Amino acid sequence: MGSSSGNSSESNEVQNSGADDVDDRLLLIDERKRKRMESNRESARRSRMRKQKHLDDLMGQAAQLRMENNQIVTSVSLTTQHYVFVEAQNSVLRAQIAELTQRLQYLTDILGFINSGDSAAAGEANLDLHQGFPDGCMNSWNWMYLNQPIMASADMFQY
Repeated sequence: MGSSSGNSSESNEVQNSGADDVDDRLLLIDERKRKRMESNRESARRSRMRKQKHLDDLMGQAAQLRMENNQIVTSVSLTTQHYVFVEAQNSVLRAQIAELTQRLQYLTDILGFINSGDSAAAGEANLDLHQGFPDGCMNSWNWMYLNQPIMASADMFQY
């Protein structure tokens, strides 16, 4: 009997030892599982933080691009207004060139007529000139009317 009880105590120890090994393995597996879950939670937290940072960066970039776009739109608008203004000024200058060219041609024709070498033809032409104008208009002091300012403006041109 003693031997049987000795055997049973040994078998209990073996069984306890086996049960302890199983318990230790279960504890070890539970510990690994807990660490893995904790690591996964930390990894998910870092991933959420990276995504949030990326979203914040994109929102900042979008705001910056909107601001740059507004500046470009404003610049284009001002440039367009300046272009329209300069184009209107150019139209006025073109009209003034045409008018001045016509006046210059008219004055050149008159000077050519006056300076012509044929005094008889000049005297005859001078009489013809006086016939077309009111009295005193051909007086040399009254030629100032030829120096009238040009009255062209941007308002007279339609775009």
